[in-house]
Amino acid sequence: MSGLGLQNQRILSGMRPTGRLHLGHYHGVLKNWVKLQHERECFFFVADWHVLTTHYDTPEIIENSVWDMVIDWLAAGINPGSATLFIQSKVPEHAELNLLLSMMTPLSWLERAPSYKEQQEKLKDKDLSNFGFLGYPLLQTADILIYRAGAVPVGADQVPHVEMSREIARRFNHVYGRESGFEEKAEAAVKKLGKKNARLYTNLRRDFVQEGNEESREKAKALVEGHASITIGDKERLIGYLEGGGKIILPEPQALLTPVSKMPGLDGQKMSKSYGNTIGMREAPEDVETKIKRMQTDPARVRLTDPGNPDNCPVWQLHEVYSSDDVKSWVREGCTTAGIGCLDCKKPVIDCVLKETGEFRERAKEFEENPETVRAIIAEGTEKAREIAQETMEEVRQVMGLSYR
Repeated sequence: MSGLGLQNQRILSGMRPTGRLHLGHYHGVLKNWVKLQHERECFFFVADWHVLTTHYDTPEIIENSVWDMVIDWLAAGINPGSATLFIQSKVPEHAELNLLLSMMTPLSWLERAPSYKEQQEKLKDKDLSNFGFLGYPLLQTADILIYRAGAVPVGADQVPHVEMSREIARRFNHVYGRESGFEEKAEAAVKKLGKKNARLYTNLRRDFVQEGNEESREKAKALVEGHASITIGDKERLIGYLEGGGKIILPEPQALLTPVSKMPGLDGQKMSKSYGNTIGMREAPEDVETKIKRMQTDPARVRLTDPGNPDNCPVWQLHEVYSSDDVKSWVREGCTTAGIGCLDCKKPVIDCVLKETGEFRERAKEFEENPETVRAIIAEGTEKAREIAQETMEEVRQVMGLSYR
């Protein structure tokens, strides 16, 4: 099954609020969000309920972490005029859909999620034998499906979660998509297209159903999706009628692979708070400078006169992110011939990182000094997100026999 054109253009992505963000977040996620917000209809949310799946015993950290993270989003260039920003728990329909999906999701699907056992291994100091942690992928599914998002930007490690969302959507549509009197409602929707378009749709549908002509199917879908005066519900019926299925209530999302972040930590590993190797987006200049100056370099280069190998040096990985080809040539030449010292090599990186973090701090300062502006952005985004979530839930309740009119 496929969703409708408008919904296929919708992007949904969230981030757990862990406080102030670092440059790994910026280069790994936020730069991609900034790009996507100008290309698609984007919904970016603070996944505060998800934090409770592993940090339910430290609720005092959540609120400040949320506002710090949102400020960093804004400082990175996420524009509330181009994207919808909201907090997950402010849209309680996420929880309702999560509950309803749990009624028809096999337990084995959740237990086989790769992250379930991996996180238990990584976080052995925490008690993760709770229902919320097991259900994490299902809540993630509800987050996606409630906006009928067409695509979810994820790293390769999260693709299995999006695939599970697709399976759950498929199962839901199979169980609940054949609404009572579907064909009669679909035929009534055909008439709403107007005489000319209704005749065209009928001919194209016949050509696809009887002859298997894929071109006719695509033309019929385009006709339906481009029609301005029929409801989304009728559009879904017409797409389902065309493709021989029922009504598509929850379209299957696609994984949109994000570019792999090349931002290394100070030790050459992936930049992560758990490794203690980060540079914060708003970190003080003197701290940034000290951290980079203290970075380990090629262990074979003990004395200034010893030649080094940039490929064995974590600082070279920062040059790969920040430096021009000319600077990189200068570094490689100077390092391998012992023509420059390690502090000389680090200076261009320090300058670039200070420039980047200085720009973040400047942009963030405006929001730090005006917290009511940040709250207003989130309130407005939450209102918009909730309207869409409520529309979805009305239909979900109806097909599950819970509308009580």
